Amino acid sequence: MTKHKQNKQAVAMIVGISGQDGAYLAKLLLDKGYEVWGTARDAQMATFNNLAKLGIKERVHSESMSLNDFRSVLQMVSKIAPDELYNLAGQSSVGLSFDQPVETLESISTGTLNLLEVIRFVGKPIRFYNAGSSECFGDTEDAPANESTPFHPQSPYAVAKAAAYWLVANYREAYGLYACSGMLFNHESPLRPERFVTRKIVSTACRIAHGSDEKLQLGAMNISRDWGWAPEYVEAMWRMLQLNVPEDFVIATGRTYCLEEFVAEAFMAVNLDWRDHVQNDPSLLRPSDILVGRADPTKAKEMLDWQAEYQMHDVVCMMIQAELKEL
Repeated sequence: MTKHKQNKQAVAMIVGISGQDGAYLAKLLLDKGYEVWGTARDAQMATFNNLAKLGIKERVHSESMSLNDFRSVLQMVSKIAPDELYNLAGQSSVGLSFDQPVETLESISTGTLNLLEVIRFVGKPIRFYNAGSSECFGDTEDAPANESTPFHPQSPYAVAKAAAYWLVANYREAYGLYACSGMLFNHESPLRPERFVTRKIVSTACRIAHGSDEKLQLGAMNISRDWGWAPEYVEAMWRMLQLNVPEDFVIATGRTYCLEEFVAEAFMAVNLDWRDHVQNDPSLLRPSDILVGRADPTKAKEMLDWQAEYQMHDVVCMMIQAELKEL
């Protein structure tokens, strides 16, 4: 990995710092000696629970910023004057995007455009990372997706992420900005909200193991995904901004598992047979969904010297341990 050099203390701005990735990225950057700023729509009212869980809330500068308001973005970027700007904001649930398509499109694509336009306007050498998504590729079937795989988005969320990806590529090529997108496949942690199916599975399994008589309600069990460990993936984000030339990268473990395997692993970790505790709920099915998500992260290994250490089994075990500790 060819790195650029920085002599002064680097300043990082994380848009969407309150989420899973934002919190882990903030911790990583603080550990590397960065001055870290994070934004939220209303920083005075935001709890920043994830930052508190990681014990770093008091070490992060928080500011209010409306991502869909160009003037607000301009004021905040000008004030913070970051060396590196990480865009992790926007409506992050694929399922919810079917119920809130307008909010999803605006928060992701318009928000990304405002950030890019502000960086172009201020004219400073800000390095910009955009959170892309494996959802842009759609159903990969037996052909693992790499950086040149065509997009086939199958949800409003994926359409918004695809639009943001092309905006980043356009500003990089048209204006010479240091701007790149990380096409991250599924990555989990104890900081995931329970509306995400992985956390829902883990939380329900742990409650049942503690005596609850509830059933785990799931939609499609035959979907397959590449699941990784979120704290590892933020390291890849940082590495992408250390290259001399900006590049887009697929970030994944390179191994795909069926959701049924994830469920079985979670219940086995608490000494239960999942078949005794899971029910199918057709109301949880999405209007359209990706059946198989496969990834080829070869470029990240070769150019970033990054490779996932943890696989699905490890991710489930670490999430279960954290959940049991909370209970």
